[in-house]
Amino acid sequence: MSELIRRFLDIFYPIVSKIFDKTTYYYAACGAANLVLSWVLFFLFYQFVFQQKLWYVSHIDFVFTSYTLSAFTCFIISFCVGFLLMKYVVFVQSELKGRIQLFRYGLSAVITSTANWLLLKTLVELFYFYPSIANVLSTCIVVVISYLIQRNFTFK
Repeated sequence: MSELIRRFLDIFYPIVSKIFDKTTYYYAACGAANLVLSWVLFFLFYQFVFQQKLWYVSHIDFVFTSYTLSAFTCFIISFCVGFLLMKYVVFVQSELKGRIQLFRYGLSAVITSTANWLLLKTLVELFYFYPSIANVLSTCIVVVISYLIQRNFTFK
């Protein structure tokens, strides 16, 4: 499957070959696909699954907003998809063991997701952005940080 993805991406590589090296191009393409998947899932979870409501969890006596639950659910899905894409499509030359990569990817994902959630919360609660729009904006800001962490730490 990873070879099929790389072959598909290679079709379009000549268009950007003067701008990006192949690893950066693979990262951008896979990251963008995972990001768009996350945005679509966030919208679907926010609109239809969690229905823009507050959710009370009696076991822990806590109320969750639908955008927090949507962000968390999307994190879990995009974490799994993202790790597989990064390990088997993008950073295939890495000599680190898979468990080390997974640990580092998890650490970087927690850092970037926390930053993303804090930005999301700020945009929604402080600046009154619509949650789906705020999610897109906050993610765009965090993407650059994520790339630097993954290239220089996770899959070094």
